[in-house]
Amino acid sequence: MNADPPPSPPPSGTVHWHTHDVVLHPDRVVKRFRRAEGCDPFVRERRALLLLGRHAPGIAPVLLDVRDPTGAAAPPTLVMSRLPGACLRGRPLGPRELTAWARAVRAVHTALPPAELARLPLRHGHQRDTVARVRAWCAAPPDRPLAPDVRRALRAGTDWLDRAGPDAPGARRALPADVPAVFGAGDGNAANYLWDGRRVRVVDFEESGRSDRAYELAEIVEHVSAWQPHPFDTAAFLGRFALTPAESARLRECRTLHALMWLCLLAADDPAHPRNPPGTAARQARRLWRRLDDAP
Repeated sequence: MNADPPPSPPPSGTVHWHTHDVVLHPDRVVKRFRRAEGCDPFVRERRALLLLGRHAPGIAPVLLDVRDPTGAAAPPTLVMSRLPGACLRGRPLGPRELTAWARAVRAVHTALPPAELARLPLRHGHQRDTVARVRAWCAAPPDRPLAPDVRRALRAGTDWLDRAGPDAPGARRALPADVPAVFGAGDGNAANYLWDGRRVRVVDFEESGRSDRAYELAEIVEHVSAWQPHPFDTAAFLGRFALTPAESARLRECRTLHALMWLCLLAADDPAHPRNPPGTAARQARRLWRRLDDAP
């Protein structure tokens, strides 16, 4: 079967994010990290590109140049090849796109030899970080009224966290043996996955590190990009992974945790300077209720 015509990539130019700036050239990408964020995002992305280039060439950009921040006035910078294709976020995703996406995710997860994977630090924003972030937000919520449905969902979510969450009394502290470690890209945003009409490749590894498959898949399917601006079939996507029973149970827990985290983030959106369309937090509250209904 012939591939569809490749989608148009974004034009060249500079894109600003809160942690970095990206300059898109026709053949390369220059990513400059903000010093205020420290060196960790720079180190994680550099390491990921080197490891994937060695063990899974073609799935991620090729690292072309490194401008180390040590003793330099310029920001830490990575220069990498520019991948073909357009991001998956906001596109209609059919079976071909979902299959290629799942194949790319598996390629990243299984890229590293076990011994090399075991030496890596946990990814940024892993379970302990996320639980702490949610608890900190709940302890100091925004100083403004929240919609009643959002407030009720947050209360139910924190009750779940106290009763059955990953750090609840009696919760298992170590992962069971049939939840193996994987290399996690660390960001579930569908915009980080590029479709060229035939295959999907991956960009943005500044939160990457050692993780597990259930946690990484939960981050993808519960990320706001999974349904905003256009939803994709998360059940069909997850059905492309053969999870163990222990991974399936952990996936339910991780999905609930991520749904709660996203409700915290979206509820904190400043109405005077919104980053999301009106009603996004209320829609996320309904998503959290569905996860709580499925939680143990």
